[in-house]
Amino acid sequence: MDIRPIRSDADHAAALQEVERLWNAAPGTPEADKLDVLATLIEAYEARRFPLPPIDPIDFLKAHMEATGRTQSDLAALLGSKSRASEIMNRRRGFTIQMIRLLHAEWRLPAEALIASPHLVAAA
Repeated sequence: MDIRPIRSDADHAAALQEVERLWNAAPGTPEADKLDVLATLIEAYEARRFPLPPIDPIDFLKAHMEATGRTQSDLAALLGSKSRASEIMNRRRGFTIQMIRLLHAEWRLPAEALIASPHLVAAA
């Protein structure tokens, strides 16, 4: 198995091409092992080369709610307060630790995505 670190875009392109060739490898074969190792190397290279900017936690929540068909009323029911849900959705309040734990436990949201400080608007 000829596997080496991915250090350049050319190495990355070659690794992607090899993954494509190995895509349907039967589990337990040396080809499947090579595919697994290449996928790990590609993932590490892409994380370094193309880092994703942190997402605002309220934007993350809104995207999740839209994708899952949830509404502000659903958030209010979860948090136990219409006013808290409204304050969050209108960027007047961030999440408390308890809210983060609740969203993580009940809606299966990654806590890491909710921890950052959101962009809030000043009260009028």
